[in-house]
Amino acid sequence: MNQTNHTSLIKLENVADADGAKFYLGKKLCYVYKAKTKKKGTVYRTSWGKVTRSHGTSGVVRAKFKNNLPPCSMGGKIRCMLYPSTA
Repeated sequence: MNQTNHTSLIKLENVADADGAKFYLGKKLCYVYKAKTKKKGTVYRTSWGKVTRSHGTSGVVRAKFKNNLPPCSMGGKIRCMLYPSTA
């Protein structure tokens, strides 16, 4: 099997080709989810990752997260932070 659990495919909004995806290489991604119990005064938790490379020619990118994303995150929203800047 060719399965890589540590890599996720992310479709970025308003990115239609591989050239547009180049801008996002190295940018930080954040998956925010809600838990039942409070930790550090909040029920919201995050999982951080970064864009590693593009995937195909339709604006999809590959991303690696510190901890693998849970299966329930498929189809969910991920926040893309526009840092670190490469310009």
